[in-house]
Amino acid sequence: MQRLCVYCGSSTGTSSRYADVAVDLGEHLVQSRIGLVYGGASKGIMGVIADTVLLGGGDVVGVIPQALVDMEVAHSNLSKLHIVQSMHERKTLMADLADAFVALPGGYGTLEEVIEVLTWSQLKFHTKPCALLNVGGYFDHLLAFLDHAVAEGFIRPEHREMLLVANSAEELTSKIASYNAPHADKLPAASR
Repeated sequence: MQRLCVYCGSSTGTSSRYADVAVDLGEHLVQSRIGLVYGGASKGIMGVIADTVLLGGGDVVGVIPQALVDMEVAHSNLSKLHIVQSMHERKTLMADLADAFVALPGGYGTLEEVIEVLTWSQLKFHTKPCALLNVGGYFDHLLAFLDHAVAEGFIRPEHREMLLVANSAEELTSKIASYNAPHADKLPAASR
């Protein structure tokens, strides 16, 4: 893995542990010589992880829509900042630049981004690993919902297993390194 795409909040949340895990992951990326691809903002957990990687001498590529640049949230000191016109263009470029994806704590945007890239994997648009860094159980309710969706027949068990879950940066990169995409199709043969 040369670059990890990190989806995370543009705020730091209510607990310092969220920023702490961003620092831990950023330091781990630098030590492992893995570049960071992220949403290009200077605020929140996004800014924390970017600053950590930059401070350690690592490579940070940001991708941000012009509308957010106009709102003065773009990070000004990245290795490379791609300014795009739309959120769709942003997500596509981030996916193209990365070898794997992880979500740290965040809100609607974070969830939407990681679920979309996971869906792309389910549809075999790519075979890159997708993961959650489950800080203090932040994603436990989402994981319970996904297990419920499996039980109700909306997600196949092998597709549920596509979403890796880790509690530390080291566990995350280890799981990503050993990931093999499932060979199951999205739809069972009888549904086609």
